[in-house]
Amino acid sequence: MSATVRDDLVLSHAVFTADVQAPFDHVDIAQWLKTLPTHEYQRCAPGDHKAAGYTVDDDGTPMSINVEMIGTGLVVQQYRFEIAEAHYCRMVSLSDVLTPAGWTTSQVIWELRMEQLDGDHCRYTNTVTSHPTEHFLDFIAQHGQTFAEAAAARQDASGRHCRVETPLYAQSIARWAADHVANP
Repeated sequence: MSATVRDDLVLSHAVFTADVQAPFDHVDIAQWLKTLPTHEYQRCAPGDHKAAGYTVDDDGTPMSINVEMIGTGLVVQQYRFEIAEAHYCRMVSLSDVLTPAGWTTSQVIWELRMEQLDGDHCRYTNTVTSHPTEHFLDFIAQHGQTFAEAAAARQDASGRHCRVETPLYAQSIARWAADHVANP
């Protein structure tokens, strides 16, 4: 099985924003991710989000482990923190995907950003980009699906999923920040 990522091909790309009231100086997306309880993760996409956890990779790189449904695929993501800042995180995962036809892989890049608009008025941006692996391309070909068909299905499913989770993530991050004003 080849886990070679085809970053020249985009399987899906979704960008959604949500405005929220949050004490910007206390927003810390990296810490929120590292302490995100499973049940709070589940509230951020009811029915789709299954489990979340935090660990480190063999080299000590922090990782967020997320299990969720995207369309008909159960996705197990092992997000490595590439950039972990208070107001911006870039996470990259070589994700395992269980489809009705079996297991495959794809790369998922998750970017989380909080911008201060005015005072405590903030804008959260949730960006999710997925690239196929060579294994994914072989897998869909074996099952009679073209890349265009697979990409259209993934774009639809990912877009619907991100549309739901974005405002709920924004609210969760805002609650976390408010809790840390009260309990530093």
